[in-house]
Amino acid sequence: MHEELKKAVCEANLELPKHKLVIFSWGNVSGIDRSEGIIAIKPSGVDYKELTPDKIVLLDWDGNVVEGTLKPSSDTPTHLELYRNFEAIGGICHTHSLNATMWAQACRGIPCFGTTHADYFYGTIPVTEEMTQEQIENDYELNTGKVIVRRFTDIDPMQMRAVLVANHGPFTWGDSPAAAVEATRVLEQVADMALGTIAIHSNQGPISDVLLDKHYLRKHGKDAYYGQD
Repeated sequence: MHEELKKAVCEANLELPKHKLVIFSWGNVSGIDRSEGIIAIKPSGVDYKELTPDKIVLLDWDGNVVEGTLKPSSDTPTHLELYRNFEAIGGICHTHSLNATMWAQACRGIPCFGTTHADYFYGTIPVTEEMTQEQIENDYELNTGKVIVRRFTDIDPMQMRAVLVANHGPFTWGDSPAAAVEATRVLEQVADMALGTIAIHSNQGPISDVLLDKHYLRKHGKDAYYGQD
């Protein structure tokens, strides 16, 4: 049952240590089969060296295990909340990658300083509000998802496929588990570049709106012309 989904989620998870986006067992990737209402996610605390498709846990919309003998990721409620609210996404990735997490810990969004960033993310990478004591002490992981969703009230999640959870770290998504990991890789790169930009010029301003539009829309807009037909 859902062998291809489990394989895709496993392979996406294994990309994280390969690209030095995680250490130990930190981080998780999930995927969803919306037609069947099945979510596949990394099991909690399992080392990537031991991860195989048969260890991937399958869940229903309520987080009940429908296949698998291991506990799902502790971040499962966050993933489920994002899937419920961002209907176009097919995969989610969460890490504590070094540079993106530094921005999250500083509770600062990542400004779009140049075209490398604009090619992939449409503007500043948003950061959530800091969570309250009540949100932390009651349904913490679910409330993490809720603060993300609230931050995206006026943002298209398919134009901005990343968020920084204040004091915590990044979540990214895409139309598949592999695409969610790709977003994490790009996010880490632009987070590093932004830190370097500020080190060179502490008062550097963001890219102009016209250049942001040109670079993002030539790849992602309805009139996109980048790449092959």
